[in-house]
This record gives sequence, structure tokens and C-alpha cells, in this order.
Amino acid sequence: MKTIAVETGVFDNNDKKAKQVNDFLHEKGIKVFNLLGTPGSGKTTLLEQILARMDKSKVAVIEGDLYTDQDAKRIENLGVRTVQLNTRGACHLEAMMIEDALKELDLDGIETVIIDNIGNLVCTAEFKIGEDIRITVSSVTEGNDKPLKYPLMFQTTDYLVLNKMDLVPYTNFDVEEFKKHVLSLNADCRIFECTAVKGEGVDEIVNAMK
Repeated sequence: MKTIAVETGVFDNNDKKAKQVNDFLHEKGIKVFNLLGTPGSGKTTLLEQILARMDKSKVAVIEGDLYTDQDAKRIENLGVRTVQLNTRGACHLEAMMIEDALKELDLDGIETVIIDNIGNLVCTAEFKIGEDIRITVSSVTEGNDKPLKYPLMFQTTDYLVLNKMDLVPYTNFDVEEFKKHVLSLNADCRIFECTAVKGEGVDEIVNAMK
């Protein structure tokens, strides 16, 4: 049997570009967050609540979506500098896409860039896009088995927001079991409980982002 040693990782080019993006933004004093989660987890609603608690003149948003600009319009209506990235079917954003999006943003006075990534728990976890912090949103309506089913997402996230906590009484979701699974994969992960639609628990998340 012949053994082939893979000397170069398939993500190397993307990772190099991600570092360039991160270095570029750091030179401007800008902190970058990658917001992740499934469709329906409430990540764009959470983003709206986060932005409501920030100085909108100092934050910009890159919205990732397959085809539409609905979420970007929601954010732009808040008075936040926003650019839409449509992947036309691709299930994730890549660092080169972020580089292109930044060229379309006026970064004057910006201190924070938030990237609202494509909604899924698989390939978005594999691609660095220049972020400093990954924030993954998971809702109680998705079930507490997601960390074990999609471990890479939970292994690589920095913050985990458990959303829709107000619905726990109407589900069989086990909060403690969920947290145990997350921490077994990623002992350094910070877990926040939140009901984004009501703004509950958002202040703690915003404070952690500072």
C-alpha cells in the first residue's frame, strides 16, 4: 500500500487570505466577529438587538446569504453601514469574499465589523474569514443534540448563544445536557442564555464583545 503525505492543507489558501483580512482590519483598529448558526436560530434577530446597543456610527455589517438581500435590508434600515454578499448557492463565506466586501464598505470611524454568515452548522465552521471571535447561535427548538451531531462548529466557536430560552417549557430541551456537550467539546467556550426577540440576555453578550 502506498501512503501519500498531504503537505498542504486544502484550506491553506483561504487561511492565508483570512490572516491578511484580519491584519488589514487590525491595522485600522477594527475588531471582527463571525456570527454563525442555522436558518431560524435567530441570529439576525440577535444581530439587530446587538446593534441596538452599539454606536451605529462605529459598526459595519457584512451580510451573507445565498440569494436574497432581505436580512441586509433589515440591518441597513437600522442605520448601519451594510454590504450584501450573495453566494448564489455556496453554503459558506470565504476570506476572499470578505476582502471583496470590505472594498465596498466605508470603514472610516468603524471599530467593529460583524459578519452574518450563511445559515448552517457544517461548512461555515471550516472556513476562517478573518474574524477575531466566532459567535454561534443555537436555539432550544433545534434540540440539544446539535453539539454532538455537528462537533466542529462547537469546537471552533468562542461564544455560544443559546437562544429562544423562553420556549424551553414548551420543549423537551435539556439546558444542562446541552451545556455539558458543548463544554466537553470546547472547555473554553463562553455560553450565554438569551431570548433575542425580547432582548433578554443581550446586554451580557454585548459586554463580552467589547
